Amino acid sequence: MHVLILFDAPRPGARADELDALVQANAVADALALLGHEATLRGVGLDLSSVRRAIDSERPAVVFNLVESLGGHGRLVQVIPALLEALRVPFTGADARAIGLSSDKRAAKLVLRAAGLPTPEERSLAELRAARTPLAGRWILKSVHEHASVGLDEDSVLPGDDPRRLADELERRLPTLGGEGFAEAFIDGREFNLALLDHGARGAVPLSLPPAEIVFEGYSPDKPKVVGWRAKWDEASYEYHHTPRRFDFPPEDRALVAELVDLAQRAWRAFDLSGWARVDFRVDSETGRPTILEVNANPCLSPEAGYQAALQRAGMDLAAALRPILAAATRKHQA
Repeated sequence: MHVLILFDAPRPGARADELDALVQANAVADALALLGHEATLRGVGLDLSSVRRAIDSERPAVVFNLVESLGGHGRLVQVIPALLEALRVPFTGADARAIGLSSDKRAAKLVLRAAGLPTPEERSLAELRAARTPLAGRWILKSVHEHASVGLDEDSVLPGDDPRRLADELERRLPTLGGEGFAEAFIDGREFNLALLDHGARGAVPLSLPPAEIVFEGYSPDKPKVVGWRAKWDEASYEYHHTPRRFDFPPEDRALVAELVDLAQRAWRAFDLSGWARVDFRVDSETGRPTILEVNANPCLSPEAGYQAALQRAGMDLAAALRPILAAATRKHQA
């Protein structure tokens, strides 16, 4: 089978997370080759006509969609799946609607709440400006559309006692947050992520891969526990080397892990996801209650990324995961 792999074309001066797009695409191509498929790689940007020409010339049986932004704009992540839907070309992963809703962090919260799923409260810039009373606890300033912890680090965590100061700081950071940001109630506690894999009819319960916890090693009480930019991408930083993931949990965590699995599967159904996904959680240190931070409908498949780590923990390699992902793409197209 001929598979066309679409991924973010790195821009001049690209950040580490943007350069990782090609690493991910090559990893998928290698795994497809192990399955006997022929893969062609195509980096894409804002020129959609070039994508149309590539599809016309390649005539792929399936497009493997790894696009996470267009021209460095995360808010455009749903454009490629929307184009593929318009052209009636089968492609992997979630559809344009699910990609768009889940990648917009504020819109995703509306979907989660409508499904009765817990997520931290948030405030927009306008809501912070209009606030007349202090906000309880600490708040973290985040991008609405950008992922890979763009613009996020421990100095993003601020007290909520002065909402106008939060607003000023959020507005100052907007250029590094992709132009649109919000404040989210900071949950101090443990951080987990749970990877999901499609393995049945659309709407069926996905396979839950082993949950992973990000451990904050050596963090002092006054150092915010944040998996920020440095922790993910700066190999020279303290955070990068002191936030390992672990998959082994004591017996007393058994109920918590079961709850995380249930919440992740409910989030999958709420967004009507397909192919593969990851759900990120924080567990409140005081109450022990988990809340959903984000739902990633197309998490990174690079060798060093958390999704492949979860696959390896489950005794699977990437090629084994691509079989049901490709099958889901065909099933979705036929439906």
